Amino acid sequence: MIGKQFTQLDWDDLRHFLALSRSGTLLGAAKQLGVEHATISRRVASLEAKLGRKLIDRRGRRIILTADGEQVASLAAPMASQISAIEQLGRSSSTEARGHVKISAPPALSAALLAEPVVALREKFPGIQITLVGEKRFASLDRREADIAIRLSRPEEGDYQISRLGVIAFALYASADYIERVPSAEWVFIGYDEAMNASPQQLRLLEIALTRPLAIKSSILEFQIAAAQAGGGVVMLPDFAVSLTIGLRRVGEERLLEREIWLVVHSDVKDVPAIRVVVEALSTAFGR
Repeated sequence: MIGKQFTQLDWDDLRHFLALSRSGTLLGAAKQLGVEHATISRRVASLEAKLGRKLIDRRGRRIILTADGEQVASLAAPMASQISAIEQLGRSSSTEARGHVKISAPPALSAALLAEPVVALREKFPGIQITLVGEKRFASLDRREADIAIRLSRPEEGDYQISRLGVIAFALYASADYIERVPSAEWVFIGYDEAMNASPQQLRLLEIALTRPLAIKSSILEFQIAAAQAGGGVVMLPDFAVSLTIGLRRVGEERLLEREIWLVVHSDVKDVPAIRVVVEALSTAFGR
C-alpha cells in the first residue's frame, strides 16, 4: 500500500466480523460466538482500522455490509470453514475416536430414532461427546453449526458426503372416540403452523382435508399428538412416532406419504475419526 503501512490482520477480528455479517445484529453475533456484543463492536472496529476500509453501516439494530464488507465476508467464509475443520481434527486423536460431535436433526425424529444409537455409541466410545441440535431450521454444515445433519430432503448443492438412511411413511390417526362420534365429512385436522406450509407432509394433509378446516396448528409434533389424543381432530404422523400414539387409532391402512431420510456430513470433516464413527453408527442403526 502506498503511503500507508499495512498492519497484519488478526484472525479473531475476521471471525467476529464474519459472525456479524451472518447474523446481521451485534446481539446475534455475540450469541453465536458466546461473547459480549461490545466485543463484536471492538473486533470489527479493529478490523476496519487495520484494513483502512469501512465494512459495516449501522442502521438501528440491523447491520448492513458495505461493498468492501461484502467482499471481505466472501473471502473470509472459506477460511473459516477450513480453520473449523482443522480445529475439529485437533479435538480428535489421529488414531482414536475422541472428541465432540454435533448432530442436527428434526426434534421429534431425534427423540424417537437417535437416543438408542447415541447411547450405544457412547458406551462403545466413551471418548466421544454428542450434542443433538433439535432445530426446525437447517443448521449449516458449511459454517460448522453442526458436524452431521439428518434431513428429510436431499441437499441439492454443497461439498457433502450424502447417504440414504431409509424411508419414513405417514398415515392418519385420531382418537377412537373422535372417529366414532364425528362423521368423516365433518372431521377437522391437526397440522403444522404456517412455517411448515411448504413441507410435503403439510401439503399432503391439506390435500386430504380439502374444504375441511386445519383447526389446530403447532410446530411441535408432540403437541399435535396430544391434541389428537384429547379428541381435537385427525392428525398425520410419521411411522417413527407410533410409539407415542397411545389412545390413537390409525385411520385406514394406506401410506399417504413417504419421505426419505438422508445423512449429510461435510467432506472436509468426514474422515475425522470421531465423526466417521458416529456416521457409521447411525447408518448401522437405521439399516436394521
